[in-house]
Amino acid sequence: MAAPIEDYAVLSDCRAAALVSREGSIDWLCLPRFDSPSLFGALLGDERHGRWRLRPTDPEATATRAYEGDCFVLHTRWTTATGVAEVIEFMPHDEHTDIVRRIRGVEGHVEFEVELRVRPDYARSMPWMRQVGTDDEPALVAIAGPDAIVVRGVRLHADGFAHRGTVTVTPAHTTDLTLTWFPSHHSAPPACDADAALAHTTSWWHNWAAGIDHDGPRHAEVVRSLLVLRALTHEETGGIVAAPTTSLPEEFGGVRNWDYRYVWLRDASLTIEALIAHGFAAEVQQWRGWLLRAIAGDAADVQIMYGIAGERDLPERELPNLPGYDGAAPVRIGNGAVEQFQADVVGEVMVALEAARLAGLEETDFSWPLQRALLDFVEAQIDKPDHGIWEMRGEPRMFTHSRVMVWAALDRGVRAVREHGLDGPAERWEALRDRIREEVETHGLGDDGASFVQSYGSNEVDASLLLLPLVGFCAPDDPRMLRTVAVIESQLMRDGLVHRYRTDTLGDGVAGSEHPFLACSFWLVEQYAATGRLGEATALMDRLCGIANDLGLLSEEYDVTMRRHAGNTPQAFSHLALVRAADALGGNLGRGAHRRNGPGSLASVDT
Repeated sequence: MAAPIEDYAVLSDCRAAALVSREGSIDWLCLPRFDSPSLFGALLGDERHGRWRLRPTDPEATATRAYEGDCFVLHTRWTTATGVAEVIEFMPHDEHTDIVRRIRGVEGHVEFEVELRVRPDYARSMPWMRQVGTDDEPALVAIAGPDAIVVRGVRLHADGFAHRGTVTVTPAHTTDLTLTWFPSHHSAPPACDADAALAHTTSWWHNWAAGIDHDGPRHAEVVRSLLVLRALTHEETGGIVAAPTTSLPEEFGGVRNWDYRYVWLRDASLTIEALIAHGFAAEVQQWRGWLLRAIAGDAADVQIMYGIAGERDLPERELPNLPGYDGAAPVRIGNGAVEQFQADVVGEVMVALEAARLAGLEETDFSWPLQRALLDFVEAQIDKPDHGIWEMRGEPRMFTHSRVMVWAALDRGVRAVREHGLDGPAERWEALRDRIREEVETHGLGDDGASFVQSYGSNEVDASLLLLPLVGFCAPDDPRMLRTVAVIESQLMRDGLVHRYRTDTLGDGVAGSEHPFLACSFWLVEQYAATGRLGEATALMDRLCGIANDLGLLSEEYDVTMRRHAGNTPQAFSHLALVRAADALGGNLGRGAHRRNGPGSLASVDT
């Protein structure tokens, strides 16, 4: 059985990620990209599905761990009956695809056991293993289909379907274990220079973090969250994945298990806004280029999500050979939501691109034509019901949040023409925008007209309604908004955290239930701060930040009864919502935090 979700650390080279448990086991690794088939899949089963475990042989050994400052170099200090040792683990930020696990003696002597179980292609393949090193420089190569890895630094011997070895370190002794991925039709690349890779990788992350423009509340949590967002941004393509994992359950033992290793336009847009608000330009420019490539020549074909390089074909499939995290099946790869129409996503993109414009990022020859094409798409679909922000798998509806984001898309188009001098049919967009507002204010309210509802004709509430003031549709203290917040507090808050909606009263096309969604609780922090409820905002923020694991990482949801993380991890949506909530507590309310100027703004960047 895999470790609790909150027990995992993440390593990243901004192309792929590894999840490492407190017990020193890499239980999830997809190479060479976030969305590649797994080489180690014990996270979704057990050791038979692949892992790389490095732990003292002393069964009573204890460990403490921390990242080395503002980076993803993990230090784990092991204390045993015979001594103390440290394991330093990282994925070098360079052109190769490596993992380095450095074992350093501190006191006495410590013996470590190394267990390697390589299971390529989501544990559906058994690799060909062969020794290729020497006694002085041992190396083991594993090959299956297009993938190959070489593990160096320790002599490993076959033991059934595993390979095992031991390493003993003293204060004068350091051993570097390395794993390198390479295409199986190539020769194994040279061994990684661990010293140089460690120095470069630590420096790269620290230099990136030094560019973060933030001096408000919860500084450490904001920095770590922005680092997570950068770690989930693919170095070459600019695609921002929602999480590096698939099928970690929203309900333990249930079927709400989804693949998040792709780029949702919504999540990526919100991530870009968080980066804009804190002084970053290169990532914004890169993402805008990714967007153009993904959408390509015809915005009428826009999807809600894409592959890391803009791939469009992401069919959802089940993997029966993987039993799932703690038995939560099915395990899925791909995501059927790619076929859905979600009317809010163009609004999210337009809001993010306006944020970039306001921050000083200049339009290019393609960026405004791209936005105009997206608005053409909005016009063509303007009266079409959708599946909503939560990707309901039932019949499409007129979701109030989606309709407001249609309003927001048109509103940003009008602003681009009226305030920034760009060309476009502002009067037509303005008329459509005003029609959508009238429609929402007529049909998006409950029977009493006092509060907003999840969808037209319903009296159910939805946490996505907390986003309405953040895009300027209404003021945070609008009486209808205040009443909506009161209903959310009474119907969606359990044990102080916010659920997305009531799955027990509203069919969403999927069996089972779920836990509070962390991003929604951060949205409530923003709403509280915007309406002067600062004590409640601070208290909720304190609780949410306390949910993060010892390394500052957040998953998608939280089980308040068992006090466990649930859903895929680390989750971009949770971390970007934390950043915005902290900004709101610091006085930068709503989606306007990007308007500030200064040394960290995009206005100072040569575009």
